[in-house]
Amino acid sequence: MTGIHGGSRVKKTDIRIEANGCIDELNVAIGLVRSFMPIDHLWQNDLKETQLTLMTVMSLVATPDEKRGQNPNRLQETLVTDIEKWIDKATAQSSESEYFILPGGNPLSAFLHQCRVAARRAERALWQLNEEDSVPEAILQYVNRLSDLFFALARHEMQSAGIDEERWKAFAYKRIKNK
Repeated sequence: MTGIHGGSRVKKTDIRIEANGCIDELNVAIGLVRSFMPIDHLWQNDLKETQLTLMTVMSLVATPDEKRGQNPNRLQETLVTDIEKWIDKATAQSSESEYFILPGGNPLSAFLHQCRVAARRAERALWQLNEEDSVPEAILQYVNRLSDLFFALARHEMQSAGIDEERWKAFAYKRIKNK
């Protein structure tokens, strides 16, 4: 058993604990990305803010819905729109994505892809928790958009480093559109 915010105790296998564990893994992956970046890297501060936001998310996820109002931690109202703007900026600085790509290229890009899949796993766990106890919509949207952000940042990193992406297959909609 383990304690959660609000004083309750739950099994270590509780989906709330699993969801927070997934978010914690994402936070660690982001820390790894930051450790490979120079301190003055363009994304360093934004990634640190993302980590701090994830700490708040974990606090809110650890709190059952009926006690969430007592949790002093709050998320910014612009949380999702801020991520959208960052995705748009990173995407605008990269070529159009027409292929499924193999993650890798250089360590920073590979670790950004690790963040992407960690965000997806966290999102799945949050939706499973949401079936049992309501998760704030902003958290669900935020974690969903984080996976797209890390994909965009990984592609941007590859292109900035002058490394060709290893392609797998063209997107199906491109093949259909061109027929």
